[in-house]
Amino acid sequence: MACPSSKSNVTTHAHSNQEEKRAHRLRLSACVTKHLNLHLHLDFDRHVIRGRVALTVEVLEDRFSTLTLDSSDLSVVSVTANGQPARFSLGPKHSFKGTPLEITLPFDLSRGQHVIVEVTYETSPSATALQWLTPEQTAGKKHPYLFSQCQAHHCRSMIPCQDTPSIKHTYYAQVSVPKDLVTVMSAVRDGQEVDPQDSGRIIYRFRQTVPMPSYLIAIVAGALESREIGPRSRVWSEKEFVDKAAFEFSETEAMLKTAEELAGPYVWGQYDVLVLPPSFPYGGMENPCLTFATPTLLVIAHEISHSWTGNLVTNKTWEHFWLNEGHTVYLERMIGRCLESEQFRQFKAIGGWKDLQDSVNTFGANNPLTNLVPSLQDVNPDDAFSSVPYEKGFALLYHLEEQLGGPEVFMGFVKSYIQRFAYSSVTTEEWKNYLFAYFKDKVDILNKVDWNAWMFTPGMPPIRYHYASSSVPVQAKDQDLNSFKQSDVKTLSSHQVIEFLSLLLQEDPLPLTHVKKMQEVYDLNAYMNAEIRFRWLRLCVRSRWEEVVPLALKMATDQGRMKFTRPLFREVFNFEKFRDEALRVFLAHRAGMHPVTSGLVSKDLKVDVSNAASQ
Repeated sequence: MACPSSKSNVTTHAHSNQEEKRAHRLRLSACVTKHLNLHLHLDFDRHVIRGRVALTVEVLEDRFSTLTLDSSDLSVVSVTANGQPARFSLGPKHSFKGTPLEITLPFDLSRGQHVIVEVTYETSPSATALQWLTPEQTAGKKHPYLFSQCQAHHCRSMIPCQDTPSIKHTYYAQVSVPKDLVTVMSAVRDGQEVDPQDSGRIIYRFRQTVPMPSYLIAIVAGALESREIGPRSRVWSEKEFVDKAAFEFSETEAMLKTAEELAGPYVWGQYDVLVLPPSFPYGGMENPCLTFATPTLLVIAHEISHSWTGNLVTNKTWEHFWLNEGHTVYLERMIGRCLESEQFRQFKAIGGWKDLQDSVNTFGANNPLTNLVPSLQDVNPDDAFSSVPYEKGFALLYHLEEQLGGPEVFMGFVKSYIQRFAYSSVTTEEWKNYLFAYFKDKVDILNKVDWNAWMFTPGMPPIRYHYASSSVPVQAKDQDLNSFKQSDVKTLSSHQVIEFLSLLLQEDPLPLTHVKKMQEVYDLNAYMNAEIRFRWLRLCVRSRWEEVVPLALKMATDQGRMKFTRPLFREVFNFEKFRDEALRVFLAHRAGMHPVTSGLVSKDLKVDVSNAASQ
């Protein structure tokens, strides 16, 4: 835990857990990966990657002879150290951490020495980092598709490595794919050639010269095309989406320049955007040089901001995830403030507060996973994922901004923090110490902040925000039905419609007569904006409008973004009459879902996965 004041909040865990944590710390303090050299052969028939990885490891202690790497469902063929065969074994399997790969070196090393450990291996068809799509699951319907998603701790199912955000390394990769496919990675493209082993395949080469954590290694292979959208940016997708995507993300360079003015130079060289098929579980993923986006992601500012907060300065463990996400939301909204207005930033903050309230309601206000800095001892980071680190983190930074002198003053701190910790990983305690050092003449203000309530107490933040008024009609449920007018919504921007529906979701369910009247007058079913559609369908299902249930389940399965899929399934599941239908639709679609999404929806719907597999 990060601060001395938090001690009363820390539960005393079983002795064995402490031992395991201590052993993990010792492993990380014994050596550190500096570089990965990857040779990957993608086998679309068997849904596996045949891989060879050479890890350049720096030794941090004397008499070093054993190395432990993270792995999950990997078949290890052989291991060498500096070209000599090395003994290896797989340790006991952990429910979500996988199986440690224990390597015994054929020699001892001293502090400061380097060793190149090469592992030849093959992934499992069920590797949690990888989703293999059939041609039918793509837009073009002709070629298969593969994409990875390594955050938080899934890289170990794709590459044996030190799979922790506390260690950063560069990487070089060569990837062999069938010649009809194109490969891109979270790295700068470095040429291609016909595979000398097989003329029906092409090898693509990549280099990433900026050190980064394993969770940011990313790979995509499919029938991809690209369009230039700026001097350092291209958009990639299947050809069916590429021109639309180029239009959607045409403001990328303007946002990059604004971010540089706020946060300092962009160090990654290229900033490309890849629009994935709809089954990707997140709205976007900030992989360096290649942001992943789904067709439902319309604004790229959040992922751009991660180039500084998350990728350049990284949370040391997933307990400190708010350092990545809270700062990124803060920077994203500052970009919005520069390009639009302060009112626009306030508006986004209102929506964020609603999302936070929603997450706290879903988890329960006393759930320790709603702490800004939760204890993740024996908790799978995937299970802890919510808007809490994003929006509670933003709320804390906004609170500090208000106390310390306003947006310009506080943004000066954020920029300085980024420069101070660039290329490294940090804890909340290090962040807080730097905050106190930076504002050394305002320590009396900082000492008045209730740090324990903000960081180590579950539920909503200790301070209720009144962001600037959003000028949105709120009284829908109290209104006479005849007073609903088309002009109510016609004059609103899409952001305001989203806010309007979010406010209604905070209230008790509307009477069915009211949502039917809203549909009649506003025709909300016709809206294709995913954020609007998602909220409207939830509102209708809550009001027990039976005809809308198929639309809600269709949206839950047409795309795989967990932000939409999980709440829609939960809403239908909570509608007693359609509980079995929610289960039936989920079981019919789960094979095509991303493994993280299907696992979490299974928990939401209380599906016994072992029984479901046989159905």
